[in-house]
Amino acid sequence: MPNFDHLVEIEYQPTFRTEKIVGMFDVPVKNKISKKWTVDLPIEEEDWNVGLIVGASGAGKTTIAREAFKDSVYFEGHKWSKTAFVNDFEKGLDIKVITDALSSVGFSSPPSWLLPYNCLSHGQQFRADLARSILETKDTLVFDEFTSLVDRTVAKIGSYAVAKFVRRQQRKLVAVTCHYDVAEWLEPDWVYDVSTMQFSRRLLRRPPIKITIQRVHHSAWRIFKGHHYLSADLNKASRVYVAFIESQPVALTAILPFPHPYVKNMWKEHRTVVLPDYQGIGLGSTISEHIGDLLLKEKKRYTSVSSHPAMIHHRAKSNKWIMTRSPSRSAKATTGILAGTDSSRRLTAAFEYIYKKPIKGSG
Repeated sequence: MPNFDHLVEIEYQPTFRTEKIVGMFDVPVKNKISKKWTVDLPIEEEDWNVGLIVGASGAGKTTIAREAFKDSVYFEGHKWSKTAFVNDFEKGLDIKVITDALSSVGFSSPPSWLLPYNCLSHGQQFRADLARSILETKDTLVFDEFTSLVDRTVAKIGSYAVAKFVRRQQRKLVAVTCHYDVAEWLEPDWVYDVSTMQFSRRLLRRPPIKITIQRVHHSAWRIFKGHHYLSADLNKASRVYVAFIESQPVALTAILPFPHPYVKNMWKEHRTVVLPDYQGIGLGSTISEHIGDLLLKEKKRYTSVSSHPAMIHHRAKSNKWIMTRSPSRSAKATTGILAGTDSSRRLTAAFEYIYKKPIKGSG
C-alpha cells in the first residue's frame, strides 16, 4: 500500500527578473527550493474501485498521484484523428463495446458518435476520454485534471455516470482534481485530501437529484431536436412532457395515441431525448416511467419501442415493464398518425409499462 515520503528539490537559478521579484516582495531564497510530502494511503486494506485525490491547486496532487501509482496508466490525453472519434478507440474493440461504454459514461448521442473529437463539446470530450481510457486500461487508471475543463453541473453528473460504469466493469479509477464539488457524486471508496494530508474511506454519498416533470407545448421540441438520434420531427398531435432540474429543461418525452386493432386506449412513446450534459443518470427512464404512471392512472395502456441498448437493458430487467417483442426489426407504418415514426430499419425491442404507483396531481 502506498506509504512514503517524497521530496522534490529544485536548484534556484537567479535571473534579472527573479531577483527583481525577490527584491520587490522580500522573498527568502535558498540555493535549493524544496517541498516534502509524507503520504499514507492504506488503500489496499479493503477492496475498492473509485479513489479520489483532491486538493487546492499547487498542493501536490499530481506529484503524489504519480509517486503513489507509478506502475499504473496515467491519463495525459489521447491522440484523436480528424475522422469520427469512435475510429480512434483500439482496433480490437467491437463497436458495440465502444457504444455501450460511451452510453454508460453518459455520452448517449449516436449522431455525435459520428463527429471528430474536436467537434464535440467539452463535456462530450471529457466522457469520450474517460470511456476510451477505461476500455483501453487493464489495471488502475489515474485520471489527472478530472472534470477540470467542464461546467460544474456536467462535472457532477458525469462523475456519477463514470463511477457507476467503473464499478460495473470492476475497474479501478483514481480521479485527481482540485474540484471538491465532484466528491459526493463520485461516491469514492476512499479520498485523500492533499491540502490537509488526510485519508478517509466511504464517507460520501451522492446528494438527491430533484426532478420536476411538466406537460408542455410541443414547441419545446426545438430545445431537444438536435440531440435525437432520428431525423424525424415531432408529431404535433403528441402530448409532450419535459423534466426539469433546478428550472433547467433536461429531458423530453412525447407520446401519441396508438391505434390498435384489439386494444383500446393504447398510447405509444413517440420521442424521448435527454440533453447531452445530463445523460448517464437515468433521466430517460425516469421521465418515460412517470408518463407510464400517469397513463395507467387514466386507465390507458402505454407501449414503447426502443433501439437504444441502455434503454432495452434497463427495461428488460425492470419489474415496471414487460417485453412484448424481443429485439428484431418491426413492420413499417405507412399511413395514419404513426406514418414516418416507425423504426423498421433498426433492431428494436417493444415493451409495455405495467407498474402502477400512487400519483399526486396529473403532472
